[in-house]
Amino acid sequence: MNDDVRNIVLGVVAAGISAALGWLARTYLWRRRLRRKQAFFGLPENAESLLVVNRGAGGPELTVMRYDVFALLELAALIKDCHAHAQIIPHDAARQGFGERTEFCVGGPASNRRMAAHLASLLPGVRVNTDAEPGPERGLFQIGSERYQVEPGKEEYALLARITVGQSQGSRPVFLFCGQTAITNQAATRYLARNHERLSRKHGNGSFVLLLKIVNSQAYGPDVVELVADVTRAAQTALPAPAPARNSHRAS
Repeated sequence: MNDDVRNIVLGVVAAGISAALGWLARTYLWRRRLRRKQAFFGLPENAESLLVVNRGAGGPELTVMRYDVFALLELAALIKDCHAHAQIIPHDAARQGFGERTEFCVGGPASNRRMAAHLASLLPGVRVNTDAEPGPERGLFQIGSERYQVEPGKEEYALLARITVGQSQGSRPVFLFCGQTAITNQAATRYLARNHERLSRKHGNGSFVLLLKIVNSQAYGPDVVELVADVTRAAQTALPAPAPARNSHRAS
């Protein structure tokens, strides 16, 4: 074998080794990223999860409204990426505790009985005005001492929460997407889909409650979302007995 042939062979071998090392490195990074995502969502390989949604008012069959369908699609993509599975159930058929399966609960307490129960049990520092009659305080959020009023289509709020219950290693989280209007539920799920890596780095696999503001949804849909504040401590601290009404304000 002359020098030219030897150099060609060595070059081919070196290129093959470099390609193999690059593939191994990319595979390692992809698997590590997947494991972190699975841990954040509580969805190990082939795990089961629940998608809890409102039941439409048209009858006993499960009928999901348009914006809730969009929210479910956002969540279904995340679940599929984790190599896990999902079961969709209506809010009034979800009768189980916490921790056995990851739960994604979509909708405000006025129309989602499961969400109302979660707020009362897990986030006692949150009150939502569920009056059926139209009025300036319909849908208003109270979180601690702060109040957030809705202007439909212009300025609306949503809570995005990841709650862990118990300290057991296999306990699964509950994700809450509680908006003042239907489109804000979708905005919260989209925010999670786009920012779950950053949220995982900041909060790890612990609990958090974020207040989001959806800006001008009548023009921008669920896409323009601002993080108002991390309200975890206020949301998990029980409120005192209801006090006389005070003026509402909008968070900047």
